[in-house]
Amino acid sequence: MSLKWKLILRIVAGLIVFIALVFIPAGTLKFWQGWTFLAILFVQAIAGLAYFYVRDPQFVARRTQMKEKVPEQRTIMTFVYMVFFAAFVLPGFDHRFGWSHSPLWLTIAAQTGVFFSYMLVVRAMSVNRFAGRTIQVESGQQVISTGPYAVVRHPMYSGMCVMVLFLPLALGSYVTLPAFMPLIPLFVLRLLNEEKILRQELSGYTEYCLQTRFRLVPFVW
Repeated sequence: MSLKWKLILRIVAGLIVFIALVFIPAGTLKFWQGWTFLAILFVQAIAGLAYFYVRDPQFVARRTQMKEKVPEQRTIMTFVYMVFFAAFVLPGFDHRFGWSHSPLWLTIAAQTGVFFSYMLVVRAMSVNRFAGRTIQVESGQQVISTGPYAVVRHPMYSGMCVMVLFLPLALGSYVTLPAFMPLIPLFVLRLLNEEKILRQELSGYTEYCLQTRFRLVPFVW
């Protein structure tokens, strides 16, 4: 299968899965927060994939590889997927049963937060063409220390953590926020293990860590 058709099938399959996770628990398609969230997510994803497909198809091909080679990373990602999918259905149930009474301004602010946090992820990928889905050092890989990587060592995880905080609020559900919170320590475990591998296998990464002190949050950690 060509890379283009692989991407198309993954986007379609992903959209179907996310629609099911949002609207089946909600019990209705009249859930504007869900439609807005999916529009923000998938319009950005499709635009980003189209841009990278034209600019660097090898990078896109690496992003399609999802099988982790490091045992610790396989374990961590198993928990990430379990927590994410278990938590993601809850805002739909909240919409059905009315657990939250989220004000409009909070929902819109959170949807804006989702947009910009995803933009940070895309920006990090545009700077680092070795930012694959799996943790491994590629042939010819170099340390990236420009753009957002000059501020924190893991800007993609920074964007993902912010998105996790905004996601349930963007779906109008503040009571389900605690269910998403375990994803953040899982991301921390993932990046710590990633740093261990990069220090061992990527030339210059130890020096980069001394230059860029903060891993995830500027001036904090």
